[in-house]
Amino acid sequence: MRFVVAITGASGAIYAQRLLDALDPAEHEVHVVLSRYAPVVMQEELPDGLKLRPGVVSHNHRSMQAPFASGSNAFDAMAVIPCSMGTLGRIAHGLSDDLLLRAADVMLKERRKLILVPREAPLNLVHIRNLELLFLAGATILPANPSFYSRPQTIEALVDTVVARVLDHMGVAHGLQARWQEDAE
Repeated sequence: MRFVVAITGASGAIYAQRLLDALDPAEHEVHVVLSRYAPVVMQEELPDGLKLRPGVVSHNHRSMQAPFASGSNAFDAMAVIPCSMGTLGRIAHGLSDDLLLRAADVMLKERRKLILVPREAPLNLVHIRNLELLFLAGATILPANPSFYSRPQTIEALVDTVVARVLDHMGVAHGLQARWQEDAE
């Protein structure tokens, strides 16, 4: 499968790192694009920097030469993780003035999986309307709301409760966390 992982300047860079850790470039084609502000947040939140596995292809947000910038080069899914409300709003309104925004626009127009992982609270009416527009356009809105039923013991395990859901929506098998079990009879 072919994936785009887009990282914005929203807080929560660890979500992107854990997703990239879970995507094996030996099994999948993985491309990464960062928003203009993402490196600033990553410098603050990931002291060792973003770690890309060998085989992951990184693209400059100012270039439109990436294969996923065109609908004629079909990718299976794109995750914007974490997704700032500014990026979400620009995607919702079809602004495509950089590679990240163009790729999201392509995913929507081609009816491919676009997974947005907003990490913002509280929400205002503009955010809610933008979320509604994107939902109606076919995007999956998957807020960075971790679950606790697995009793995660580390920050990474807590983050993985969200990353596991992203991988599920991308169609990628994983073992990041135990699945919810049915009650024993």
